[in-house]
Amino acid sequence: MNIQTLRSDKIYQKVAQAPPEEKLELFRNEIMAPFMKQWQIQQLPFKAEEANGFDVITFNSMMHRAPHQISPQISAEIELISSEAFWLECEHAVKKSLNLFVEHDINLPVSDYLFTIQLGNPENRALTINEGYSGFGGIPGFIWGTLLPNEYTMPRMKAALAHECNHNVRYQFIQWDHTVNLGELIVSEGLAENYATFMFGKGLLGPWVTKTNAETLNRRIKPVLREQLQLTGFDQIAPYLYGDEIAKLQNSQPVNMPYSAGYACGYYLIQYYLRKTGRTIFEATITPAAQILDEVKGFWDEETIISG
Repeated sequence: MNIQTLRSDKIYQKVAQAPPEEKLELFRNEIMAPFMKQWQIQQLPFKAEEANGFDVITFNSMMHRAPHQISPQISAEIELISSEAFWLECEHAVKKSLNLFVEHDINLPVSDYLFTIQLGNPENRALTINEGYSGFGGIPGFIWGTLLPNEYTMPRMKAALAHECNHNVRYQFIQWDHTVNLGELIVSEGLAENYATFMFGKGLLGPWVTKTNAETLNRRIKPVLREQLQLTGFDQIAPYLYGDEIAKLQNSQPVNMPYSAGYACGYYLIQYYLRKTGRTIFEATITPAAQILDEVKGFWDEETIISG
């Protein structure tokens, strides 16, 4: 297995010192270009044909620092993610997260992986509601971490990367297309967050789970989500998965769901599944959602107890 780290901190330092007219292409060529295969899979133009057109830079700048923002003014931010210890911890998290599947006799079809960490956009509400950190790992072979660097987010990056590595493994075995439904995404997020806590402990359980209490989960979330598991179309799914506030930011219609409803539900659903079946998180990660959901029918009627 070949796992490569793209040291964004070194690129940020170069972009910060570059003349304003050179920042955009320097950023595009050094941070975006290594992920070219991902952009092709996502059908995102690498470079817009007309000025100010939509491309990977526009897309990336929604959640992350845009090239023009990378200047000496944010040198303190760049410095925070420039330590060898931080990158070694992140690299170790990715390597361990992926290698453990191989050690548990799951042969991964993808052998080459690339990961990086990007500075988040402090004005992005979806990022701040997630307490300043996030990630993306749904395209096999490519893993991203995003953070507003501080004492809270930086120690949590390893858990976020483990979460994304779990997605990366799952979607080497489970087909993602336009027919993907809410049930698959609830299961997928539940698997990923259970994997993160399996790796690094419940102390690093993400806010997408910890902000939901038992009353909200049992009375408000579970009764609604159980009726929507077959729902397709990402704009329809989003409010059930992310909650109304983030859904509105994505121009989806709110459905009276709290923050990260699908994530919290998925986390406890997978815990129920693992207890009931005795299967490992490794086996569960590559199991189709329909099979998992078929075995957790009792979850929807049982009171979920959330311990501190």
